[in-house]
Amino acid sequence: LFTGTAKEDSVQTQCTAETVSFHKLGRRQIEAAFDGGQLSTDSGGLLLRETEKHLNLFNRLSACFTDYRQPDAVEHPVSKLLKQRIYGLALGYEDLNDHDELRHDPLLAVLCDHSDPEGKQRLHQRDRGKALAGKSTLNRLELTPSNANALSRYQKIVADHAAIGALLVDLFLESRKKAPKRLILDMDATDDKIHGEQEGRHFNKYYDSYCYLPLYIFCGDELLCSRLQTAKEDAAINSVEEISRLVIRIRQRWPRTKILVRGDGGFCRDDLMSWCEENQVDYLLGLPKNSRLLKVLKLDQVLVKMAHQLTGKSVRTFREFRYRTRKSWSRERRVIGKAVHSDKGENPRFVVTTLGRRHYKPRQLYEQIYCARGEMENRIKEQQLDLFADRTSTHHFRANQLRLYFTSFAYVLMQALRRIGLKGTKVAKAQAGTIRLKLLKLAGRITVSVRRVRLYLNDNYPYQVLFRQVWQQLQLKPLPG
Repeated sequence: LFTGTAKEDSVQTQCTAETVSFHKLGRRQIEAAFDGGQLSTDSGGLLLRETEKHLNLFNRLSACFTDYRQPDAVEHPVSKLLKQRIYGLALGYEDLNDHDELRHDPLLAVLCDHSDPEGKQRLHQRDRGKALAGKSTLNRLELTPSNANALSRYQKIVADHAAIGALLVDLFLESRKKAPKRLILDMDATDDKIHGEQEGRHFNKYYDSYCYLPLYIFCGDELLCSRLQTAKEDAAINSVEEISRLVIRIRQRWPRTKILVRGDGGFCRDDLMSWCEENQVDYLLGLPKNSRLLKVLKLDQVLVKMAHQLTGKSVRTFREFRYRTRKSWSRERRVIGKAVHSDKGENPRFVVTTLGRRHYKPRQLYEQIYCARGEMENRIKEQQLDLFADRTSTHHFRANQLRLYFTSFAYVLMQALRRIGLKGTKVAKAQAGTIRLKLLKLAGRITVSVRRVRLYLNDNYPYQVLFRQVWQQLQLKPLPG
């Protein structure tokens, strides 16, 4: 704290070891002190904990790790480390450094299911009052190499990335009560700018920066895949591998469900389209423009330009044709071209698809089905802006992939809260940042006794009705098993 003096009618900022003084309110002094007891700003995190009980997320995620530490020396099991890290991300704490302060918070310890949330029974005196792990312990969780074993010195918790990726798919499958008739798998890659000397660091000309290009696959609001990729390679380099993995798993559960793969022009690659065609998977992909394609739409562009000049409005028309590249494609395919002219000039677009003309007319296919993929971009922004998926700042590529997985499970947790707790409420479609602000960032005083943990929540909290509604819906839904 700092001290200072000022005249009564001027700016006053006077502090002592106990109180901090601010501008007067009329004749009244305004003072504050850190003497309110054990308080937390994250009391709404209890809703996340209730949500997690429906997923059994952390027990299943911890099974994807092999812990080579000596059991009798372990104070923080893997499941609790994962809870601390992922709950922290969901609550807005993006850095490992934050946890050196958060480890004092008994509310976060309650979320992590610590039986001693005040840390009074820690083995070492220096750790008393700190129930949770510090940044160094959490850092070892991320930095453990794949070949670590019991003889390794520090990093001894090995992550099975394949198992973690499979868990994302299993959680998605369990979110549906019955087999859907059709699933649309949206693919996209985005830039994740990096500013250090991370493994896999490459300059990407399109984004004009050094970055990673993580690949995301969503089905609606549900996340199925988040794979870190270098910017040296084509964004679609792993698309066949990831789509085939997902399709196999989905068909094991729902063999009759039809699957449509949707993506922009970055995924219009012959290997992906050929795989889909050979495995009875439909696709709808953007098709980059070239001189041959533009020639097909030349007359259409003239007509829509004339119509625009007459009406002053944006005019568009659609043309369907068969098309094959001279070298890169293995076969001829159905292509839809959109000729459009507006105040900004002409902007022709193309898509390629396996969807047949009998059920999907060109305008419907482009405007109603293809353009709907834009919603996925909002989900990626939510991942990066609200849940810190771009915090890939550690040196090792493997560790950065694990960080991306942690933010992915934070998203899964928030999405489950939306799907179960927020259903039917006015914030049912709210993004993670809004949910955090309105429901999770809730002030409360916590007391811990032998029989009870009690939170005294803010009387003036403006969303009490919403909070109770979400809590009630979480209680009504039966727990698994």
